[in-house]
Amino acid sequence: MYVRLLVPIDGSETSARGLDEAVRIAKGQQGSRIRLVHIVNEFIFDGAYSPGTYSNDLFTSLRDTGKKILSEAEGVVRQQGIESDSVMLESIGAPAADFIVAQAKQWPADLIVMGTHGRRGLARLAMGSDAEYVVRMAPVPVLLVRNAPPRVNPAPETQPSQVGVS
Repeated sequence: MYVRLLVPIDGSETSARGLDEAVRIAKGQQGSRIRLVHIVNEFIFDGAYSPGTYSNDLFTSLRDTGKKILSEAEGVVRQQGIESDSVMLESIGAPAADFIVAQAKQWPADLIVMGTHGRRGLARLAMGSDAEYVVRMAPVPVLLVRNAPPRVNPAPETQPSQVGVS
């Protein structure tokens, strides 16, 4: 059913949980393949405030880190006997979600599996939500994997009142 799984990774625990879920799905499907995608976003740094050499070193470091993240993730996938390949994309200001959706169309993917922080309210508004955008714009189904299970608030404990006891 889902033979070509696209998995965006960024080196976080959240994306690792998404990768683990993609591996579980792929192991259950004969001939499955995983494409790992890492996006280097150079726009988050403003070179105007630092010497050019520093900026070039920083961008080189971002790319090197991306290669390492992809290599480690490929090792995880191949260790499970699943075919994989990887793509590192570079962005200058565009949201990662644009690249994920474009890659899903270009490759073409059957399913996108990605980790999400599950931010709500003001945190989501301030940080943006690549996951939400991918869900709305993707040409294929999207499976979002939360970093941690949602917290359940236990019922408040009831304790006998001590007031008026003699």
